[in-house]
Amino acid sequence: MTLTEAQQMVNQWIHEKGVRYFDELTNFTILVEEVGELARIFSRQYGEQSAKSKESSLNLEDEMGDVLWILIALANQTGIDLEKALKASIDKKSNRDSNRHKNNPKLRT
Repeated sequence: MTLTEAQQMVNQWIHEKGVRYFDELTNFTILVEEVGELARIFSRQYGEQSAKSKESSLNLEDEMGDVLWILIALANQTGIDLEKALKASIDKKSNRDSNRHKNNPKLRT
């Protein structure tokens, strides 16, 4: 699936099952909430924090999917083409950072 197809699928779902988009501020705060849930999983699975007993069902894949879903919804309602945005970001990083990481002594093993 392309990002364009994903944007179309989310848009279709919202109009068929979700009635309409929440406003941009609401969707942005939902994005922040979902990123927080993703952070919780990372801090417990990869960090030093231990999981609480009720957190045993935390699912990294599920939370990443939720973050991607709401990011796609925000892109749709603000007119952002995510394929174009990602390509521009890769180009920007390629031009700006083409040698930066290779020359970083902190990244040498």
